[in-house]
Amino acid sequence: MSLTDRIAKGLEAGWKVTDASTLTDNQTHEADVVIIGTGAGGGTTAEILARAGLSVILVEEGRLYYQKDFKMDELTAYASLYQEGMSRVTKDGAIAILQGRCVGGSTTVNWTSSFRTPEPTLSYWADNFGLENLRPEAMKPWFDGREERHTVSPWLTDPNVNNDILRQGCDKLGYSWNVIPRNVKGCWNLGYCGVGCPTNAKQGALTTTIPGALDNEARLFHGLRADKLVMKQDRIDHLVASAMSADTVTPSGVKVHLKARHFVVAASAIGSPGLLLRSDIPDPHHRIGKRSFIHPVNATVARMPEKVDPFYGAPQSIYSDEFNFREGVDGPAGYKLEVPPLHPAMSSGVVPGHGEEQRDNLKQLPWMQSVIALLRDGFHPDSPGGTVSLRDDGSPVLDYPVTDYLWDGLRRAFHTMAEIQFAAGAEQVRLMHLDSPWFNSWSEARAAIDELPMELHRVRLFTAHQMGGCGMGENPQQSVVNGFGEHHHVSNLSIHDASIFPTSIGANPQLSVYALAARNSTRLAGKLKG
Repeated sequence: MSLTDRIAKGLEAGWKVTDASTLTDNQTHEADVVIIGTGAGGGTTAEILARAGLSVILVEEGRLYYQKDFKMDELTAYASLYQEGMSRVTKDGAIAILQGRCVGGSTTVNWTSSFRTPEPTLSYWADNFGLENLRPEAMKPWFDGREERHTVSPWLTDPNVNNDILRQGCDKLGYSWNVIPRNVKGCWNLGYCGVGCPTNAKQGALTTTIPGALDNEARLFHGLRADKLVMKQDRIDHLVASAMSADTVTPSGVKVHLKARHFVVAASAIGSPGLLLRSDIPDPHHRIGKRSFIHPVNATVARMPEKVDPFYGAPQSIYSDEFNFREGVDGPAGYKLEVPPLHPAMSSGVVPGHGEEQRDNLKQLPWMQSVIALLRDGFHPDSPGGTVSLRDDGSPVLDYPVTDYLWDGLRRAFHTMAEIQFAAGAEQVRLMHLDSPWFNSWSEARAAIDELPMELHRVRLFTAHQMGGCGMGENPQQSVVNGFGEHHHVSNLSIHDASIFPTSIGANPQLSVYALAARNSTRLAGKLKG
């Protein structure tokens, strides 16, 4: 186990890192490549380009937080490390969106689950979007390489009780399950991945590719918001960015202009289409912001006879794909089953009820267990996804209608999750649904689930996976970028994040972003070095 802090040591050694809140004058900088965003896509791109000898500037709206700031404290971490203080929601307020806003992006706060893009998904992309070069055999070396870079391997320690209950229930019912690969090295099994790893065991962008880029003379501006890409004829000339004050929310008034030969946008599936829309990037077929996907998530919670302590141990270590592709890639909505950690503050926001009822529910937290279902969206005509647009102040917002097709999948997922929990010995099970009581048996739950209304604001829905909005494909009339993330109409613009996914993927997306960004950045480095 190591507590080596790569960030602290790098800063002491003179990395070129600027806290934009300290800037007092407008200024202009120039590099070969400007990269907007420092998450899975941005970090990977920066490291590969910098190692190739290209000058790189990284831009991050959030601040640089690292080991000294990660204190296993939910309240301060959610406010500082997540978009909109962890209160980001869809346009109608019905779906909570968990998304990082800090150096490393969501890889700094995710739960470390690292899956390759499922083969049925890659084949579907090839068959439906002309992405022949992304078939499973072609992507294998890129997944191999990124798994080595981020130390991805199945979790060999025994799962915590929270995850083991999913395993037990699947075993009892004959459903398949498996161990989740995690990107950790020397993990202490604390369970606080979602508030920043206090031991630097998580091998996200913050501890791998960002240091790799900075070691190779890349420059990082954090607390700097990308406002607009400015075109000059048919190319992007520069990025206009606003320095944020130390509160991370208010612009300080200082403007930074960043010029480059090439621009890479990796600001997330909400941030990237938002930036392109603010910039009036050519979009003759009106594809920017369209087909946005989220893996809509619903959940059940169980009261177990023995203590679960669902806030301790690796947050996710067991999953089941029994229902993910069971009815074909484009049949009824499939879903992946996983387990979320239940920390007190997060649980108080998602377990239904308030007042005395919620107090009584949360008294039972050490005995609670939860299962979540992640629906695959975007594979069926009745699952067209949502749309990213701009508010009056220019900030992006996601409008995501939940269709009858998705409600059918969510209802079936409620059935499966409750059945698994009762099979594992739950005394009671409740849906994350405002009208759900605690059920005392599987037969009682099964009958009730068929009658409960599947409606927004009654079913608690979440997402930590934002995808699409700048979809890739070989037909410019149906996509924003080609299969290498290169914009169809602007020659010096690439997009390297999950916004290029043409559908959701049916798995936690970070490893897919790492692999695609590595592939596309290697090609970009070759072109720029020419």
